[in-house]
Amino acid sequence: MVTVLALSAALAYGVADFLGGAVARRSTALKALTWCVPMGLAVVLVSAVLAGGSAGAGPVAWGFAAGVSGGAGLIAFYRALARGPMSVVAPVSALAAAVLPVAVGIARGERLDASVLVGVLLCLVAIGLVSMEDGEGGRAAEGRRLVDSGPLMALVSGTCFGVFFVLLKAAGDGSGLWPIVGARVGNLVVVAAALLFMVLRGRDIGPRVSGRTLIGLALLSGSLDAGANVLYFLAAHKGMLSLAAVLTSLYPAITVLLARAAYSERLRVVQRVGMAVAIAGVTLVTVG
Repeated sequence: MVTVLALSAALAYGVADFLGGAVARRSTALKALTWCVPMGLAVVLVSAVLAGGSAGAGPVAWGFAAGVSGGAGLIAFYRALARGPMSVVAPVSALAAAVLPVAVGIARGERLDASVLVGVLLCLVAIGLVSMEDGEGGRAAEGRRLVDSGPLMALVSGTCFGVFFVLLKAAGDGSGLWPIVGARVGNLVVVAAALLFMVLRGRDIGPRVSGRTLIGLALLSGSLDAGANVLYFLAAHKGMLSLAAVLTSLYPAITVLLARAAYSERLRVVQRVGMAVAIAGVTLVTVG
């Protein structure tokens, strides 16, 4: 069950990131998130009401803290997608997001069976392989400030997502889906604060998201991202943090494939090898 939930979360995250990145490329990260985040909050609020459970202060607070970290990660991630190719940005972010929960899980005493451990390690290797950038990508970034480069922003976003994964696990599972509602509120607070900061500084927040197609993509991205949050939350509380986080962090495979289909971003040999390694890793985890 953990494997199915985590891989379903990876699928939803992968599609959501692709759609959100497409919107951000035509506007800005913040403008895209002003549509995605409120939509995600509406989805999880309805889900929490239907699922039942009480909104305990402690679990919701943990969720809110996770959402603040996740919101910062979303801003950095969408900015990274606007700066670099999806086939590089998404895997770099996912690798950083996977390593932190694995380290925390092991520190807390989680012990995986031998075959599952090998599968997890293969998944980590796969994320790294899929993220490898060729020399042309590096030359294209010359002249751009390092602090605002796609890969570095992807690393920042991945670290924030890793904290998000850890904090949602800490929220516990005794309050239904209300910690996820807290997380989405945290997302909204971060996005609102970022918008306010930009306005007060007199900075251009970019063109608005307009047109039914673009707005529809933004709303769908927010819905899928919220659904992925729920799936990961359920996976993390039905099994080990390290396992749920690593399998969920395989979402770049989906983003990379969609980017290749939509933007003709070339899938390099090393990335294809990474895909094969990912399949092997998931197989070992499932069998174990």
